[in-house]
Amino acid sequence: MSDNTNLSTEAASETNRPVWPALTRGWRRKCPKCGNGQLMKSYLKVNGTCPVCREEMHHHKADDGPAYLTILFVGHLMAPLLHIVFVQWRPDPLTLFTIFAVGCVALSLYLLPRLKGAIVGYQWAREMYGFGKPA
Repeated sequence: MSDNTNLSTEAASETNRPVWPALTRGWRRKCPKCGNGQLMKSYLKVNGTCPVCREEMHHHKADDGPAYLTILFVGHLMAPLLHIVFVQWRPDPLTLFTIFAVGCVALSLYLLPRLKGAIVGYQWAREMYGFGKPA
């Protein structure tokens, strides 16, 4: 009976994947397992396998999650800031539009791959595998 208990605890310890380290590794666009290999092979394309630890990543699909989160974060950061700038300084509308358009695009381009990496890291930690074909 103790042999079965030892086997089950060993199996449980092998599948123990802490969420926060996987999220932070994904945010840094690194492999959620080892933290060393590149998670992405291009701007938003996830590697099929980690080049360092050979963990398979092809089945992790973030779908529209990163885009929705990017819109949520950028909107909640920029809308109040736009209001504050407009009320305090009353800049020329074209100047205001130009500054905030560039800011929104830059923030979106920064956040999108990081949020995708975090979602893939979360999926890896929770062992949420999709049914997609390898990349």
